[in-house]
Amino acid sequence: MSRLRVGLVDHGAGNLVSVRWALEDLGVAVRLCRRPAQLAGCAALVVPGVGASGPAMARLRRTGLDLAIRQAVGEGVWYLGLCLGLQLLFERSDEDGAELLGLLAGTVRVIPAASRLPHIGWNHVVERRPHPLVTALGAGGAAYFVHSYAARPDDPAVIVAETEHGGRFPSIVAA
Repeated sequence: MSRLRVGLVDHGAGNLVSVRWALEDLGVAVRLCRRPAQLAGCAALVVPGVGASGPAMARLRRTGLDLAIRQAVGEGVWYLGLCLGLQLLFERSDEDGAELLGLLAGTVRVIPAASRLPHIGWNHVVERRPHPLVTALGAGGAAYFVHSYAARPDDPAVIVAETEHGGRFPSIVAA
């Protein structure tokens, strides 16, 4: 039986090693992707977190991975973005004015100033619509957050789950 092959996208920052170990622990065949050709044959792409959108997008553009990711997703390859990886799905970021992948319409904005930033720690993930990722978390599920920016989708229908920190922000999105 063949294992699911997942491309772990290297955008020059992020928690590549810990994400790789977690995926391998689940029995997933992981391919580290630093060039477009390495995405071939991957059923899904995982784009990890940690970092700033501007430098991450600069590296994706320099290597051609930005176009390759867009093409792969357009062909039905799944995309799982963790933290920064989720933010890169959108069109632009106020963090540094970066133009992002544009797979979803919307902007990444700073979490309201009334909040303690960065938002660090465990927080509840509240389901807004059914989705396997929310089901996997279970009732009252929580996730660990380290961020100061959050996505603001143009279409609220893409929001699967939200988290509260200085107001609600989407913590899981899916198109």
